[in-house]
This record gives sequence, C-alpha cells and structure tokens, in this order.
Amino acid sequence: MRIAPTFAATRAACRGTVGLVPTMGFFHEGHLALIETAREQADTVVVSLFVNPLQFNDPADLARYPRDFDRDASLAESAGADLLFAPPPEEMYPEPPAVRVSLPALSAELEGAHRPGHLDGVAVVVAKLYAGLQPHLAFFGRKDAQQLALVTRLAADLSFPIRVVGCPTLREADGLALSSRNVFLTPEGRVSARALSRGLFAAADAAAAGERSGAALEGAAAAELEAVGVSAEYVAMAAAAEAVRIPRLDRPAFLAVAARVGAIRLIDNVFLWPDGRADRGRFLERPSLLYSKGKGC
Repeated sequence: MRIAPTFAATRAACRGTVGLVPTMGFFHEGHLALIETAREQADTVVVSLFVNPLQFNDPADLARYPRDFDRDASLAESAGADLLFAPPPEEMYPEPPAVRVSLPALSAELEGAHRPGHLDGVAVVVAKLYAGLQPHLAFFGRKDAQQLALVTRLAADLSFPIRVVGCPTLREADGLALSSRNVFLTPEGRVSARALSRGLFAAADAAAAGERSGAALEGAAAAELEAVGVSAEYVAMAAAAEAVRIPRLDRPAFLAVAARVGAIRLIDNVFLWPDGRADRGRFLERPSLLYSKGKGC
C-alpha cells in the first residue's frame, strides 16, 4: 500500500475503476468492511484519512478525536487498500474555505437539528474528496443514514460521475452498533446501550408484521429506551433518500435513534422497506479489535 499526501499524487497512482472509502481514522471492523467491499468492486481502492475540523462545532471534541496513523495504515493495508490518502490540513484547506456546501433540505432534522454545522462540514469535505480524487465509486456505512443520504444527493446534484454505495451497519455480538465510542461505556452503561438496537429491532419486527405507522414504529423503539431510563435526543422514521420524517412506511426509509448513555452519545438505525423487510446490519462473532488496539471516541 502506498501513502499519498496530495490529491495529485493520489490521482496519478490510480488505475482502472477507483473506489474511495472516506474516513477520519481510528479504524474498527466497520471501516475495514467498507474497504473489503471496495476491494471487491474496484481496481484501485483509495482510503482517505483526514480528521475534518469543519465537522466539529466544539474545539474540545476535535482535540480529543483519536488518532493513530500507524495502526490505521496497517489495518487499511490488511483490508486491501492500495492507497492511503493522508493529507495534511494545508492540502485540504490551503486557505480558509470561502465556498461552503449545504444541503438544507436533507440536514434540517435529526443530526442536523442537534449538531449545528456538522452536516455542512461533511458536505464540504466530501465534495473536495469527490472533486480532488475523482473516484468512480464511494463507499459509506449505513450507520449514519442521514450522512449517506446527503453524500448521495451531493454527487447527484453536483453531477459528480460517482456511484455511492451504502454498506450495512456492523454490530457487536450483542447488537450494539459498532462505534469507537463504545469503549467508553461503563459496564452498566453497556447494558443500557443495548436498548438502542433492541428498540430498533422491535420496530423492525412490527414492520415485518404489517405495522406501517411511523408513530407506532417510533414508539416501539422509544419504549425500549424508556424501559432502561435512557434519554433519547430523537427517535424518528425518515425517508431514506431525503432524510425527512415521514408519517407512514410507504417508501424506503430508516428508523433512527440518537441517545445519551451517561456522557456517551450514540446513534443507530435500521433501514426499512414498505414490504416489511429490514436491514439490521451484520454482527461480529468476536470482540471488536477496538478493545485490544486502543480507545477512541
């Protein structure tokens, strides 16, 4: 695997169909699954690693974001990456960006309402990766369903010749969506956190049994959180393509939840279809490498 610090060097090293996996580093099995999927579909797999300051509205969160370049490089290579695009800040933002990218129709609700500016920061950096690296395919996880909707619409509206590929959420064996934040949960918090996926799976079961009411499906998920005293920031069913709440499951959708378990903020979702099918993600069969390789947030 080659490490490239510039857009130009990365483009020059690409051959054939190029698949991009955008990341901010500190890899776990979810990232590695994206790389492995890209390996199956592309001739050249590019993994970008850049902690994007525009996504953070709290400087303290940016400062404590975990970084372990050597670890990430080793894991990316083992998963099948050909190139690791690891730009310094001056390559990504040689000047403070005067151009901003915003998709207000897709970012007004859910994460957009609770993390002001975050999705605009995602849109800017992803637009730069699309334009600067010129991939044919871009791979994103479904765990952040609103982000997936945003980066897909971004490619379409700005006519980037890119196909965005959404990949299933990776879950720990007990159902908890894989996140480096999980390592900060206390033993008691870990038990409570399982209510997120348990509630989403209960809603998926209800959809499979014929329930189509958004309020009823949201209520099924919320009930599991309330039962263990977890405070939800939101529980919402939204259209998959537009990331806006919908009253009935009459189109591809996702049911999303954001909640705080103690001081740890977690997000999760299941994708739902009008015929009752659901994507609950994929489950690990052993403890995540996060628990043996370090901690992140």
